[in-house]
Amino acid sequence: MAYKEREEINKIYYTMGEVSAMFDVNQSLLRYYEKEFDILQPKKNKKGNRFFTVEDVENIKIIMHLIREKKFTLEGAKEHMKQNINATKDQQRIIATLEDMKKFLLEVRDAL
Repeated sequence: MAYKEREEINKIYYTMGEVSAMFDVNQSLLRYYEKEFDILQPKKNKKGNRFFTVEDVENIKIIMHLIREKKFTLEGAKEHMKQNINATKDQQRIIATLEDMKKFLLEVRDAL
């Protein structure tokens, strides 16, 4: 029983379908971003199936944030990623932590 009570176990690799479902995008968009952004380098097996690491998923989160929310162009997002990758990753971690905290606080409020 204790196993089910823990947080969800993170995978080492995510399939293309899982990643596209996470971000609610077509797989073709992920393949396009893979070609455009040097930072995305999913592993491929002999059949050519892509497997994304946790780091790849984090990079996709950053790319999606820059393009969707900050309204960067593709070229602007590429430049921003090249010049400010460490600062951008730190900022994304902070955003994720704050979103988790907000979710937790909303659950506590609803439980009261």
